[in-house]
Amino acid sequence: MSGGDAEAAGAGGQAAREGRHADWLELFFDLVFVAIAAQVSHQLHGDPGLRDFAVFLGLYFPPWWLWVNLTVSANLFVDDSPRRRLLMLSAMFCIAVMAAAVPEADAGRGSVYALGYAGTRLVLLGLWWPATRYPPPRRVPRWRPLSYCLGSGVLWAASAAVPAPWQYAVWGALIAAEMALLLTARGAAMPGRVDTGHLVERVGLVVIIVLGESVIALVTSADHAWTLRAGLVGGLGFVLLAALWWSYFDFGSTSAEIVLAAADDRRAYLLARDMGGFLHFFVTAGVLSMAAGLATAVEDAAHPHLPSGAVWALAGGLALYHAAHAGIALRYGRPLGSVAVWAVPGIGVPLLVLWAAGRLTPWLVVLLLAAEAVAHLLYARAVLRRRLAAKAAVARGDRAR
Repeated sequence: MSGGDAEAAGAGGQAAREGRHADWLELFFDLVFVAIAAQVSHQLHGDPGLRDFAVFLGLYFPPWWLWVNLTVSANLFVDDSPRRRLLMLSAMFCIAVMAAAVPEADAGRGSVYALGYAGTRLVLLGLWWPATRYPPPRRVPRWRPLSYCLGSGVLWAASAAVPAPWQYAVWGALIAAEMALLLTARGAAMPGRVDTGHLVERVGLVVIIVLGESVIALVTSADHAWTLRAGLVGGLGFVLLAALWWSYFDFGSTSAEIVLAAADDRRAYLLARDMGGFLHFFVTAGVLSMAAGLATAVEDAAHPHLPSGAVWALAGGLALYHAAHAGIALRYGRPLGSVAVWAVPGIGVPLLVLWAAGRLTPWLVVLLLAAEAVAHLLYARAVLRRRLAAKAAVARGDRAR
């Protein structure tokens, strides 16, 4: 969230969304994302080490990538036929299989995780194949779904037979290949215009999901540690999450919708790809990391200080969240100076907390991070008030003349 985001919010925060809203099937589909988000976040509970963070990111990106692909497909192909419903329900089952395999995906269940991913690529093939018969220029070349969906699915299924740790290297190479195919397309041969209002809403719903997972982590951890200190930490954690929600949906989400709606078809696709597909992975990963750190902070509220891994999950997650939003603002074309004025403290304060964590009690760690989030929100609201006041003054001057 930047000063430019606040200006955009003031200019068009009340504007109507461009198109449709998420349908009931999409909302039902999101339930499996809730499950897999909870599973991967749980990997960071306690005192995670470098390997745990690597596993977390490695297991979270494939389902995130699937969600992005399926969401874009639903965005482009407005269809409520039984065929589309069955395909999306099949994708739900495949992602549920992946979620069930997450706790041991880096051990004995990696093959099941890979097969679940392979199944979703076949679902994507079913969603995109009809577009290969569209009239030009909306027709999608057949080689794209054959390579991006079918070829990838077959190779993911084959990776189930590869022993660990080589299996994980194969997964990384396959994800990289999928991303390369998407990047080389650069919006060419799109079957339609991206409905920007729908896409922003869908991305916002995922942010709500991961914030909800953080609230659940606070509640369940408080149940395990029913003390006054745990309640204090839990209350401060809720303030942190509430401030993030407020600033995201008052400024970041509104700004995204305005920027995307104003772009032409090709630029709207490229911005949506970078904002929704890539940079929001880090936004949501940061929140899920904070969820795990907050859960540990509540459970360890009576301890002198938090384990270093928990502080990395909590403070590092907030730093990653702000860094991702800075990347989004720069991608929209915001000036570096206007982004740095909030991004530097947004990243720097959590890093300072990391540095001093060994001398801070759990409640003080969460208090400092919550204070940063609240200050971030207040800054955005102050920028918005100044922008609106300046515009009102200009309008009064125009009327006077």
